[in-house]
Amino acid sequence: MELSEVLLLRHAQRAYTGEKVTDAQLEAILQAGELAPVALGQFEKYHLTVIDNPAILDAIESATATLFHRHGGKMLYGAPTFVLVSAQGEQNADFSSAAIIAHNLALKAVDEGVGFCYIWGAVAAINQTPSVIAKLQLPEGFKPVCGVTLGQIATPYVEKDTDPNRIGITRL
Repeated sequence: MELSEVLLLRHAQRAYTGEKVTDAQLEAILQAGELAPVALGQFEKYHLTVIDNPAILDAIESATATLFHRHGGKMLYGAPTFVLVSAQGEQNADFSSAAIIAHNLALKAVDEGVGFCYIWGAVAAINQTPSVIAKLQLPEGFKPVCGVTLGQIATPYVEKDTDPNRIGITRL
């Protein structure tokens, strides 16, 4: 798939079939994360955790429901896999690099025909729930920053209508 096509198709999915991505799809998506640029080339400051254990996903959902008072609502949208991006450091560059990694994961998911959704709220809940942090087996000094859900989708991606001027631009 050409990049321009991926960009036109890309949108967050919030309805999954429950079927996991294939091993080949997951490896391709993770490789895209590995190819993301990070500030000062400090790749050692980032870590990906692939979570497909239902008990851990349920613990994340429970922590999220508690934090946001959304009992019954699933903020991982029933996705069978959640890739958590963690970072060392709390500077803008650390968070920005983590987001770029997540975006690379998302773009490759579209390329593979896999559903994805950027996840921020559940990450806030993870960070406020020590019992969930303990389940993640993160390397020392790493903090969850953002993530991407992954799973098979029943409805394939379709090109979306977009306003080419939806973001203001100032040219100086």
